[in-house]
Amino acid sequence: MSAPIRLLLADDQALVRGALAALLDLENDITVVAQVGRGDEVVDAARAAAADVCLLDIEMPGADGIEAAARVKAELPQTRSLIVTTFGRPGYLRRAVEAGASGFVVKDTPASELADAVRRVHAGLRVIDPTLATESLTDGDSPLTERERDVLRAALDGATVAAIAGQVHLTPGTVRNYLSSAIGKTGASTRAEAAVTARRRGWL
Repeated sequence: MSAPIRLLLADDQALVRGALAALLDLENDITVVAQVGRGDEVVDAARAAAADVCLLDIEMPGADGIEAAARVKAELPQTRSLIVTTFGRPGYLRRAVEAGASGFVVKDTPASELADAVRRVHAGLRVIDPTLATESLTDGDSPLTERERDVLRAALDGATVAAIAGQVHLTPGTVRNYLSSAIGKTGASTRAEAAVTARRRGWL
């Protein structure tokens, strides 16, 4: 009998993390070897625990799950990442795949299917939620440039143009230009609406 798959869980909600650990530990061929609540703790914990697969939430402090997947890919190439999230957004799916994640599923996936996704990712296969895959194809790529994404992220909390400029190290005039362009691309009326729309579509 082969050794069980060594799994790391990363989720900032302790109850969710604990529930996932309890469910997946019931599988004979999967063992949870590490749990973290921050994205910037994933690589060190995965290395220390010799994890085969990292199950990553998207929204975490320190680094989000997509950033964590990219770091795992760069620093631990033998370890695979599977994104599991409440936020089933096509833009997130595209970014996750580009970052090197081997799979992307939503949290309401039944436990048996989630365990099977872990097995398939460990075997070198790619696992993508079929509904999200279809939506991703129909929605197309994000139209935003990296700088437009930067200013919209800074605008999410209602910051002024001056505050955004200070945060992203640009002049206020340049920030206004990027915001204007982003507003047009998202079909929004204000920068706050553009930021929310871009986030909802998974572009930020």
